Amino acid sequence: MSEFVTLTIDGKEVKAPKGATVLEAAKSAGIHIPTLCFLKDINEIGACRMCIVDVGARSFQAACAYPVSEGLNVITNSPKIRETRRVTLELILSNHDRECLTCVRSQNCELQKLAKELNVKDIRYEGENQEFPIDDLSPSIVRDPNKCVLCRRCVSVCNEVQSVGAIGVVDRGFNSTVSSPFNFALNDTPCVNCGQCIVVCPVGALYEKSSVEKVWDALANEDLHVVVQTAPAVRAALGEEFGYPIGTRVTGKMVAALKRLGFAKVFDTDTAADLTIMEEGTELVERIKNNGKLPLITSCSPGWIKFCEHNYPDMLDNLSSCKSPQNMFGAVLKSYYAEKMGIDPSKIFVVSVMPCTAKKFEAGRPELASTGYPDVDEVITTRELAQMIKEAGIDFMNLPDEQFDDPMGEATGAGVIFGATGGVMEAALRSVPYLLTGKDDENIDIKVVRGVEDFKEAELEVNGIKIKAAVVHGLGNARKLLDKIRSGEAEYHFIEVMACPGGCVNGGGQPIQPASVRNETDLRTERAKAIYEEDEAMTIRRSHQNPRVLKMYEEYFEKPGSEKSHKLLHTHYVARENYPEN
Repeated sequence: MSEFVTLTIDGKEVKAPKGATVLEAAKSAGIHIPTLCFLKDINEIGACRMCIVDVGARSFQAACAYPVSEGLNVITNSPKIRETRRVTLELILSNHDRECLTCVRSQNCELQKLAKELNVKDIRYEGENQEFPIDDLSPSIVRDPNKCVLCRRCVSVCNEVQSVGAIGVVDRGFNSTVSSPFNFALNDTPCVNCGQCIVVCPVGALYEKSSVEKVWDALANEDLHVVVQTAPAVRAALGEEFGYPIGTRVTGKMVAALKRLGFAKVFDTDTAADLTIMEEGTELVERIKNNGKLPLITSCSPGWIKFCEHNYPDMLDNLSSCKSPQNMFGAVLKSYYAEKMGIDPSKIFVVSVMPCTAKKFEAGRPELASTGYPDVDEVITTRELAQMIKEAGIDFMNLPDEQFDDPMGEATGAGVIFGATGGVMEAALRSVPYLLTGKDDENIDIKVVRGVEDFKEAELEVNGIKIKAAVVHGLGNARKLLDKIRSGEAEYHFIEVMACPGGCVNGGGQPIQPASVRNETDLRTERAKAIYEEDEAMTIRRSHQNPRVLKMYEEYFEKPGSEKSHKLLHTHYVARENYPEN
């Protein structure tokens, strides 16, 4: 049972758990304290000094880091506090690139909102505006130090949550910047392109490398057959860009919007997710039966794959050779679909809408061009799709619900749950019994692998064969599990790893919610609800029962794991150095 202390905040008696901060106590009492660098469970260091409060003895302290104590008297609002906060904010703005109208975060910028809240009308302290080069060499992430406010959120998420360590604070005082070691471009670091730095950044210092104009150009090219596929997590978050509550499923409106943008066909990546389960499940069964390399580890998350290539090259053989659903679908579209529709594959332009910035990197991997053409030509994020819809003047909220196109339109509930942590595992476990015995297990909802716990386990017994599985999300958690496997402390047959905390629903390409929302709402859980709602509404919920996938095997691939399947649907990985040698 928690111990409580009693303190006074702005003359109001407040009870708070022992160990809580003044910020938490004030929030529980309905008292607002402005913040900038603070982000719950990620960055709680009091660096920006915007949340300063008077705790007595002429002492101003950062409320986000100062602990409550019995009898503490706190003042959050006085002329001196307001002026101190305003001066601090003006000093931050004095060295900030204030091109707000053209900034990617205009109207969704926490610094902009704070300036309005604190009534900053003039910048009294025009500082020396240092100009830093923009790092845009990465295929996924652009870094603009000129807009950085040194809040260190990106550093915390990269180092503490993801354990990647691609960026940190360098130099001191006025010369401090967030940069990579040795000032390398992100492209030359062990950055995995997950984009978690983007979604925690309060300003426009980090954003995805846009492919919007390339997609517009392709749509305007009459010589191209431009098709689009959408990942399951996109439908769970796109509505946020148009005013819908977090966790609203907008599948039908999303399809309608894509058709109005001019795509020749609108397909569901869930179909390829079903195909992935057939290939990956078969691979798991074969490894178990033939004493192959175990554990088999999922390969759907490109951020995780690159992390493994950098940090665990000795475990690359443990990775499933299956392409991710995105690239598996691209290969299908430029082979099976091209033949079926009588279209030259060189004229098929595949666009993916993904919740993930790492998918941009993945699409450019030279290994992913098994038809002689890139599996996927361009990747846009959920945010970029919203931008295109707005740019086209489409009234999203009043669109009718429309269906994905044939002949690739039908997917299963198993395909859609790929968007949440545990989803790939659950989809696989729904089909593995059938792949082993030809019979379905009665249990279709495998809830033990659902939820946002750091680590989850499941055990399945089929025909006397025990399959022990594990699920982790967030690369810091993946590192802990893989270290245990390396040392022999843990043994599993099958492991699902998703790079982003919560899985794809919380990917680096999803709508950006400010700290005021993130501190109160678990985006991972709310968006995942939409994923599971769609699964439950589906008539078919097991991948091996998808009639479109079965027809693909009958007409083209023969069977899961066939020679043709391996040529088009599987790939290989490469060990990577962390930094260039010179």
